[in-house]
Amino acid sequence: MNKIFLLIATLFFYTLCSAQKNKYDTTLKVGKNGFRVLCSNKSSTKNALRISPIGFEEVNDDIHIDIKGKVFGAEIDDLNKDGFNDLVVYILTDEKKRKGTVLAIASDENKRIMPITFPEVLSNEKLKVGYDGDDSFKLLNGTLTHKFSVNDTTSHSENPIIARQVLYNVVKGDYGNWKFKVQRIVDIFKQ
Repeated sequence: MNKIFLLIATLFFYTLCSAQKNKYDTTLKVGKNGFRVLCSNKSSTKNALRISPIGFEEVNDDIHIDIKGKVFGAEIDDLNKDGFNDLVVYILTDEKKRKGTVLAIASDENKRIMPITFPEVLSNEKLKVGYDGDDSFKLLNGTLTHKFSVNDTTSHSENPIIARQVLYNVVKGDYGNWKFKVQRIVDIFKQ
């Protein structure tokens, strides 16, 4: 009887641990303001992402977004240089090739929130040539760095391009919206 109970308890514990393993749950704050990011990460095709603003004056309701992929990171920084921290969530859209994208939210004076549009690599003629996934993202002083592998099929030189690094800044769009704009592209060559 004790062995059966121990076996059932072990299976239950293992199931609980493996269910929690994929879950993404973090809180990012500077002072009294920030965001909580929660995603179950159960499926590669569809997940419910919940973002909870913390310490905002006018909006405190959770934001629920269905995403394609899994959340693998989040950071806050002042992206639009207005003195208030904004949120960037990194999403893995293709696990096999490790392709990713960004979902970003701007804080409007810690009162309201506004989306920040991130351009997909394949929509940019300069970036998409040879794009091969293996994406990584990092924020540094309000600049988003996006690095990815490049399969250089256009060059027959001894030093083919093996990776590309793109630096993005957030700017106002044509209609008052926020968007990431490519500021610099750096190709990394095989040595």
